[in-house]
Amino acid sequence: LVLGIAFSLAALTSAFAQSGDHVASQPLTVALDVGERPFAFAEANGQPAGFSVDLARELAKKLGRPGAEIVDVNFSAMFAGLFAKRYEMTTAPVIIREERAEQMLFSEPYLNTAFAFAARKGQGFTALEELKGKTIAVNTGGSHDKWVTDNAEQYGFSVERYNKTPDALQAVASGRADVVLSEEPVVRAFVALAPSIEVSYVIDSGLTFGMAFRKEDEAFRDEVEKALECMKQDGTMT
Repeated sequence: LVLGIAFSLAALTSAFAQSGDHVASQPLTVALDVGERPFAFAEANGQPAGFSVDLARELAKKLGRPGAEIVDVNFSAMFAGLFAKRYEMTTAPVIIREERAEQMLFSEPYLNTAFAFAARKGQGFTALEELKGKTIAVNTGGSHDKWVTDNAEQYGFSVERYNKTPDALQAVASGRADVVLSEEPVVRAFVALAPSIEVSYVIDSGLTFGMAFRKEDEAFRDEVEKALECMKQDGTMT
C-alpha cells in the first residue's frame, strides 16, 4: 500500500512541475511562527528547528522538492501572507475550525491538542473561576486568543496580547502577567526551560491540528495529503 501511494504521489508531483505556484524544481515554501517550541524555534546557530520544521522538510522530500524554505511570520499575519501567495502552505500548529475552513483548506488532522495555562510557581489555580482579576498573556490571533476573547467577561480576567508566544510566556516569568495560555505542547516546552513557572490547568479542547492551504489550492492540498498519508504509514510521523 505504501508503495502504491509512493507511485501515485510521484505521478501527481510530476503533474505539478509546471505549476506557477508550486514549482517542482524549487524548494517548498512554508510559513512558520519561529519561536514556538517545540514546533518551530531557532537553534544556537540561527537555523530553524522543531516538529513543524521537520514536518515541512519531510513533506518536501516526499514531494520531490529540493528542500523546504521556512518563512518566519507572526501567527496573526500568517493567513494574510498565505492568501497573498508569499508562501505555499503552513505546517504550523493550526487548529482546524469551521470559521477558518470557510476561508482556507485544511489537510486531514495530524495531531491532537489541548489548551494549557501556566503561572509562576505557587501562584497557580485549579478552577477557571480563580482567573477573576488576573491578567492572561496570549499570542495574538491564535485559538487561545479566541478563547480569552470569548471568556474574559464570564471569568473576569483581563488580556495582554503579544506578537510572539515567547513574549507572552516571558511576560508571566517576569511578572508582567499572571497567567499565560497557549497550546499544551508549547507551554510544556517553555516550562521545561523556565523553572520559575509551572503548568497550572489544562483544558481538553478536543481540537486537532491541520496544515493550511489557499482555498483554490485543492489539487496541491491533495498532493500534500498523500505525502502525509505515506508518512503516517511508513512511521515517519511517529
